[in-house]
Amino acid sequence: MAIVKICGLSTPDTLEAALVAGADMVGFVRFAKSPRNISPATAQALGRQVSGRARKVLLTVDADDAALATAVEALLPDVLQLHGSETPERIAALKAKFGLPVMKAIAIGAPADLTRIAAYEPVADMLLLDSRAAESVPPGGTGQAFDWTLLKGLKLRKPWLLAGGLSAENVGAALAATGAPGVDISSGVERAPGIKDATKIAAFVGAARAAAEKLGSKDESG
Repeated sequence: MAIVKICGLSTPDTLEAALVAGADMVGFVRFAKSPRNISPATAQALGRQVSGRARKVLLTVDADDAALATAVEALLPDVLQLHGSETPERIAALKAKFGLPVMKAIAIGAPADLTRIAAYEPVADMLLLDSRAAESVPPGGTGQAFDWTLLKGLKLRKPWLLAGGLSAENVGAALAATGAPGVDISSGVERAPGIKDATKIAAFVGAARAAAEKLGSKDESG
């Protein structure tokens, strides 16, 4: 069964929608330039609402130790998601400092981008393969898909999620094309930048589950 992550949640109602729909992971953003950025107080309240019903993911972008410490204290995340230019050495240092598993986002836009995986796979606990954003656009939540055929035949030793331009309408095709063990969505379940839609969340989780089950049945039948 594919892992389903809903990222960029910012209100109790939309978080509840993700939890009721059965999301495995719920993501919260601490990055000032993002329309999905939340305050430490909001992170604390939403973190309490999760109450073990899903894994809490803290998304940051090139945050320093002090900013990360504040965010971690507020949310008490299960996973750190690093969405900036963090090096493998930085990931190792943060794992040691905070004692949390790390998911590293890697932007994919061309075959050459796949070569970066080798440097991060040994140290990251999970990888997120996402669309490469334009220079003027904050990373994550771009709403743009990359060429999924770039991942054909990709075999990774660590768990990984596919992100970028996903929706309830195309998640089945995305899973079939990439063989991804999980998917991550943000803007695809929004009605406006940073404003999640409960109906879209439920539709996406349902579509991802149905697609994964169909693919699993196909694999079992040979």
